[in-house]
Amino acid sequence: MAAESFVFQTAGQILGKLATDAFREIGLVWGVKKNLERLQSTVTAIKAVLLDAAEQKKKKNRQVEDWLEKLQDVLYDIDDVLDDFMTEDLRRKVVIKGSKRKAVKNFFSSSNSLALRITMSRKLKNIRSRLEDIDADRKQFALVEGALYSPVAYPLREQTHSFIRASDVIGRDRDKNKIIKLLSSNCSSSASSGTIENIPVLPIVGLGGLGKTTLAKLVYNDDAITSNFETRLWICVSEDFDLKKVIEKIMNDATGVDHAHLDLNRLQSSLRTTLDSKKFLLVLDDVWNEDRKKWTELKDLLNCGSHGSKIVVTTRKKTTAKIMGTLIPYELKGLSKDECMSIFVKCAFTEGEELQYPKLVEIGKAIVMKCGGLPLAVKSLGSLLYTKREERDWLYIIDNDIWKIEPKENDILPILKLSYNEMPLHLKQCFAYFARFPKGLVISNYTMIQMWMAHGFIQSSDGSRQLEDIGNQYFHELLSRSFFQYESMSFKPSFDNTLFGVTMHDLVHDLALSVVGEEVSYVSYDTRNIFEGTRHLVFSAMILEGKEFPHFLLKLNKVRSFSFQFKVGPISKTFVDTLMKTFSCLRILDLNGSKCKELPGSVGTLKHLRYLNLTGNRNIKALPNTICNLVNLQTLFLVACVKLQDLPRDFGNLSRLRSLNLISKMTCYPKKGHAEGLRSLQNLWIQSCDHLESLLGGMKNFTALRDLSIYNCPSLTSLPAESMRYLTSLEALRIGHCENLNLLKEEDTMMELPKGFLSLELLDIPKLKELPRGFENAAATIKYIKIGDCPSFEILPEWFQNCTSLTKLLLRNCMLLESLPLGLHQFTALRFLGIKNCSDTLSRKCERETGEYWPWISLIPEIHLE
Repeated sequence: MAAESFVFQTAGQILGKLATDAFREIGLVWGVKKNLERLQSTVTAIKAVLLDAAEQKKKKNRQVEDWLEKLQDVLYDIDDVLDDFMTEDLRRKVVIKGSKRKAVKNFFSSSNSLALRITMSRKLKNIRSRLEDIDADRKQFALVEGALYSPVAYPLREQTHSFIRASDVIGRDRDKNKIIKLLSSNCSSSASSGTIENIPVLPIVGLGGLGKTTLAKLVYNDDAITSNFETRLWICVSEDFDLKKVIEKIMNDATGVDHAHLDLNRLQSSLRTTLDSKKFLLVLDDVWNEDRKKWTELKDLLNCGSHGSKIVVTTRKKTTAKIMGTLIPYELKGLSKDECMSIFVKCAFTEGEELQYPKLVEIGKAIVMKCGGLPLAVKSLGSLLYTKREERDWLYIIDNDIWKIEPKENDILPILKLSYNEMPLHLKQCFAYFARFPKGLVISNYTMIQMWMAHGFIQSSDGSRQLEDIGNQYFHELLSRSFFQYESMSFKPSFDNTLFGVTMHDLVHDLALSVVGEEVSYVSYDTRNIFEGTRHLVFSAMILEGKEFPHFLLKLNKVRSFSFQFKVGPISKTFVDTLMKTFSCLRILDLNGSKCKELPGSVGTLKHLRYLNLTGNRNIKALPNTICNLVNLQTLFLVACVKLQDLPRDFGNLSRLRSLNLISKMTCYPKKGHAEGLRSLQNLWIQSCDHLESLLGGMKNFTALRDLSIYNCPSLTSLPAESMRYLTSLEALRIGHCENLNLLKEEDTMMELPKGFLSLELLDIPKLKELPRGFENAAATIKYIKIGDCPSFEILPEWFQNCTSLTKLLLRNCMLLESLPLGLHQFTALRFLGIKNCSDTLSRKCERETGEYWPWISLIPEIHLE
């Protein structure tokens, strides 16, 4: 059942659309002005009573609960109809803009256009009638109009408070040292040859939220462990203990290469070869498996390392520990009252601020006592109170009904739900969407924000802010509330930290699932029952080659997002075609990891589609031109589509495209017709285009472009300096592994960066000797500079001393670089300086205490010199 807050949010989004100039114009052009006005009036009246409806629901009024469910369903359908109008109107404008006068005349006078008007008008009348029936039920319940939801806009915390660094973990040093001692001891029954017959397995067991994963990470990264094991591997197993998937994860971590294309036999052979005679530490995090046979199959494959290898397992289940462990399980206990209080203070106050609020600290002690030593619960409530300084807000936590619930083992959901209930509405919807991702998955902030945008969760009230910036704010608000944590082990954040990965604790994921109810469904071929109102579908099959689209899914015509839980490999065109024709309301189609040789032309009928991910499709050679009918498309990922020859002829029709991640065999980009309409493009990533020789003048159309990344394009020789001048919104330029690129060709010497530019990364560009003069334009605003693996780079320009906003500078493997610019002492904003493997001369100048630059360098908070 959808939460009542979602109903309120959806109603607000609908009213927001109806109030725009665009819909006032649609009403006149399509002759539906009165119908839209009546719809707006009814939605407004219903929205006004939703607060009272929520109160009735809390009192277990089943009739009101049913009414809210029906209302949510019809609101989704209204949103679809309104989106139909906006889409057809946008297509009309594309025709007007791109076609000859005769074609425009045909569009308006054709029988197809008349039929479309009649169809659209009928849709609107039908949906309005359904809504009026629901409104009549509202009047029977005598719901009272009252104060609407008014979420408080809390100030953001600094990012450094949204997670705890390993050095900041409180209360686990003793546990860490004990486990390191166990892992360092000679406790295996090994053969004299040096190989192992029965690898030691140490389970770490404890309640959810105790910090088992945090403890395992502390151990994993400790110097005593890194120096003792030749190879370390970290695998998040979670609830699905499938032998092939686990081996695949181990191999991916061990080699850094995707092994999804291998069958089980080749995987196990590669695993044994990779680990053969190596002393390794393998951490299997968050294991739920209680099938001894499954574990035995995996363990037998792991008995190939050298003597001293170990496995650590974290689990909530003692049964799992008994099945997998060879050593006595390490049972993790709760933290002490003082340790919990230290965590609480860290989360609830800025540093030293607690001294100003002694009464709040006393209330905090009472709150901590109720958390039972669970760090996750303490952290959640502390983060909740971070923005609140009124005693009544803190006392509300003490007096809340959650403490009256009979405690259950592993159940801290009521505590987490309290933090959820205190969220502003816009965050509730964004948080709940995490339920569509499997447990344990590392999710990038970039991907999540694109998906939020696709569903309309992010709105700019006055159009003055970019949706991506608003989404980034939402993401950091959720981070500050401790609903997920940074993940740097398997997802390396970008240098400027604009791109990073996060993980969500299993219990927090359970909370997200409890909030969305049946709107999110995980299905497989074995699924028997499914809610027909499912809006977000995750398909859990692992192999789809030769299989048909499941018949039981044909009735789900309201699905808004579809994805595969696993990389399914080869998939038939018929399967994808049926999928597209069935799920006509899709906003998100994520086919990541599937390999379809040909994308069906029916993709062009998905008029609501905003997000299309074809990443990892190594079979597809071309995209159908019908994809250019997707006038609402905002995000297109074509990563690792290595056989893709070109983009469709009318690609420039995608006027709302904001993010394009591209790989193809093109020799030049963008070709005629590919760029003219892409004036909304914000992010362009060009990767592994081996044949790409040049970027053409069409780049000048990308006036909204903010992030340009070019990686692994060995044939690229230059950038179009003249066109680059039109990229006045550019904030980040990342170029890497382009061995023939010359930024200082005569025609490129005045390639400019705009004022307002923020981040520059230049990596592995052998011909780079110095920065182009035109980069000086950005000197006053640039904050991040990273130059690495550029063997010819020999000098930083004089204008570099004007980079007074610079906060992070990394120079790496630039062996000809002998000096830093004058005026280094003026870089008062600089917080990070890294100089690694540059010339001996520069190293001497930077030596601690004695170097020429040391008096300036020593003032920088974080220094890395090698």
